[in-house]
Amino acid sequence: MNMFSYERYLIYGGWVLRKIVQIDEEKCDGCGVCIPNCVEGALQIIDGKARLVKDSYCDGLGACLGHCPKDAIKIIEREAEEFDEEAVEEYLSNRKPIRQDTEIKSTLNQWPIQLNLVPIRAPFFENSDLLLLADCAAVAVPDLHNKLLKGKTVVMGCPKFDDARKYADKLTEVMKQNTLRGVTVVHMEVPCCRGLKGIMDYALKESGKMIPSQALLIKIDGSIERK
Repeated sequence: MNMFSYERYLIYGGWVLRKIVQIDEEKCDGCGVCIPNCVEGALQIIDGKARLVKDSYCDGLGACLGHCPKDAIKIIEREAEEFDEEAVEEYLSNRKPIRQDTEIKSTLNQWPIQLNLVPIRAPFFENSDLLLLADCAAVAVPDLHNKLLKGKTVVMGCPKFDDARKYADKLTEVMKQNTLRGVTVVHMEVPCCRGLKGIMDYALKESGKMIPSQALLIKIDGSIERK
């Protein structure tokens, strides 16, 4: 501890004037993107917000700053405990490792999955619940496999960049030539993606079959609405 820090240590009871991160709780949405970018482990998600665990764990260099999508983290100068590298090493060594058995497992049970590539007749279609999934929805839903895909046969497509009529005709034949228990279409809230529901409705009508169906809308934050 240098003389300047030692004097401040005596004056402020162990605190010194230094640079340290500050989190704007109103901006922070608890996404956790900043957490792995703090190698000292000074940040954690607590009560749905990113929070500084302890002042002495933060080196004030701001490696986490550029990774916050909400711009909720900044470097300020305030009275704080000095950065303690030894305390950080002890803290990191005592943290519990992430259990591997908590990882999300894949529930995909067939291949291919792109609507243009799947065969019209296939064993995986028989007596299945079909999931007609917009390409972007697979990225937008964090827990896609557990929330939507589990127990279903999936076909994916994008009605904006592919031939929507070809999709409709292909899906019609899939419905005609296989026995489906139900169909769920999942699309994003943007207008171009809503065409996927129209494709499903057309195929259901042209197939001549009474197949239970539903439509789910995915918002940009990953939330799901039944339409």
